[in-house]
Amino acid sequence: MLNVRYLDLFLFLTCVCATASAHSNEDYLSKNKTILIRKHLKRLRKVDGGVRLVGGRGEYEGNVEILYKGKWGAVCDDEWDLAEASVVCKQLGYHSQNITPSSNSYFGKSKRKFLMDNVFCDGNETELAECRFDGWGKSDCKDSEAAGVICIDVKEESLTNRNIKKQTKRVPVKAVGVRLRGGRTPTEGRVEVLNSQGDWDVICAEGWSFKEALVVCKTLLLGYAADAIQTTFFGGKLSKTSLIGVQCLGNETSFSHCTHDASFTRTCEENEVAAVSCTKALADLVIDQDELVRSAYLQDLQMFFLQCAMEENCAASSAYQIQKENDAWHLETRRLLRFTARILNAGNADFRPLIPKHLWEWHMCHMHYHSMEIFATFDIFDSMGKRVAEGHKASFCLEDNQCLPGVEPKYACANFGDQGITVNCSDIYKHTVDCQWVDISDLEPGTYKIKVAVNPEYKIGEMQYHNNAALCDFVYTSSFGSIRNCVLELP
Repeated sequence: MLNVRYLDLFLFLTCVCATASAHSNEDYLSKNKTILIRKHLKRLRKVDGGVRLVGGRGEYEGNVEILYKGKWGAVCDDEWDLAEASVVCKQLGYHSQNITPSSNSYFGKSKRKFLMDNVFCDGNETELAECRFDGWGKSDCKDSEAAGVICIDVKEESLTNRNIKKQTKRVPVKAVGVRLRGGRTPTEGRVEVLNSQGDWDVICAEGWSFKEALVVCKTLLLGYAADAIQTTFFGGKLSKTSLIGVQCLGNETSFSHCTHDASFTRTCEENEVAAVSCTKALADLVIDQDELVRSAYLQDLQMFFLQCAMEENCAASSAYQIQKENDAWHLETRRLLRFTARILNAGNADFRPLIPKHLWEWHMCHMHYHSMEIFATFDIFDSMGKRVAEGHKASFCLEDNQCLPGVEPKYACANFGDQGITVNCSDIYKHTVDCQWVDISDLEPGTYKIKVAVNPEYKIGEMQYHNNAALCDFVYTSSFGSIRNCVLELP
């Protein structure tokens, strides 16, 4: 029996060919016919740049995969948020206002190579491949870092059109008890919860992250989460009653205050279960909100001086469009909101990069090695909470720039030195440094919110996360900009 989609394609091509025969200009027809065919093929996800969703309950959700050179690959969740998710859903033909991005392999570990990392979209692109990213196949992501999306709230779509069974529904975990089992020590193992029927059950590992692991360790009075693990190493067998899609903010006082997805009608697709490793010693990064207020100012700068920073995607999307279209792009001016970021390690253990030293990347512009892909993000929001400008410190270099009296600095970027932040020392990125800004060239004067966050994707364990971000007012006029009224919160 002929596949319905291919029958649709055959009828479509037949229509195109019949139309073509009615015209006299064969070259014109041939060119336009090719364009129409490629558009239809891309909609069917059969040519490079096509996307699909895998691992979800239906075609409207799942981890994102993209086709490149005839092979499907995964997309990393670094920098993944609503803008990128919206482009994927739009490319797939969804026009929902209730799109939800997902991370940490929420729909199962990736089984394919990562083809895209650090994806930056402004939301106006028609396809994910049109967004900026590190380059095809360039990624250091693990299989538990796949990006995904839920394209619709099922209330908006016809059940007959999309074969959707029920609406997503998040409810409290309400665990009667929590314990660790299968570990080599009492501080590690698979997480088990005691349900209302009196049975101990494991948790599906899909989407399991440091935030959930931290709350488990706090609940068990075992300190903090040294690692959040998706594994079969500690044993455990998933069942139909296993919790799926568990999510915590990281500041809950009990694991029973977290939520899970009660609408899943399937069992976990993978064999991995959620596990943790707890510790009494961890770093605790605190952003200096007063330094943000003191150091903020506006600067107008020609793009000629931003070339190195633009290699790290530190300018707004419009700057890259100008670079493509204008031969004299380097003479164009951008307006930057600059400020100093001072990050103190107030924990009882050093903060160290996630990746080992031999995987650090040399950056020719800055003449030192970068040990982290995403360490800080800077976002500006309008009164409706919509992000209208963004910046970030990708490929960060960590070092001790200032320490409290009696504390010796240990980490320095120069000469391929070890990188990190010592306890009671601060890493200071001054306002004069590349990328220590937000490109606000496209922003209208007004009153906004700015959020400066460190370790924003919870990729490295900390004692807590509620002091990792400063949310402040940003007052902007045609010639003046100031940051004020900051409060600390979650990234």
